[in-house]
Amino acid sequence: MRRGACALFLSILAWGCAPPVDLTKGLQVENVSTGWFDAGLVNGQNKLVPSVSFTLKNVSDQNLPVLQVQATFRRITEAQEVWQTEFKSVAGSEGLAPGATTRALVVNSTIGYTGSGESREDMLKNSHFVDAEVELLAKYGSVQWKSLAKYPVARRLLTKAPS
Repeated sequence: MRRGACALFLSILAWGCAPPVDLTKGLQVENVSTGWFDAGLVNGQNKLVPSVSFTLKNVSDQNLPVLQVQATFRRITEAQEVWQTEFKSVAGSEGLAPGATTRALVVNSTIGYTGSGESREDMLKNSHFVDAEVELLAKYGSVQWKSLAKYPVARRLLTKAPS
């Protein structure tokens, strides 16, 4: 028991002494796909919400414990104003090991567009439809949020959640 506690203490101590990883260089966004997810009917109206799916690869030489990602959705006409922010836990205390890639991560906004009297495909073609973008940010441990990348949300209908 004592030996295990010592090993845990030494691993925490070693992690605390390692220089922080610059996530803009140490974490790679891969397999990105965006679109408008069919969120079903809400109050009798069709609802579409922006969605992004992706994987993250740790290209650094350090473990990234308590890794989190944030997807910030914005309408392109209001690029300075946040429309919706969603958070996702990627890795707990075990971290994301060097060279490891996450499972597919899917983030759907809860805010989107509703419409009645037109199909979901027609909603995407509506002249009043405003496109969106998503910015992916990440942090691990006590490191501050870092922006990884921005992607336009494709004007395509997603009828089932990506896996």
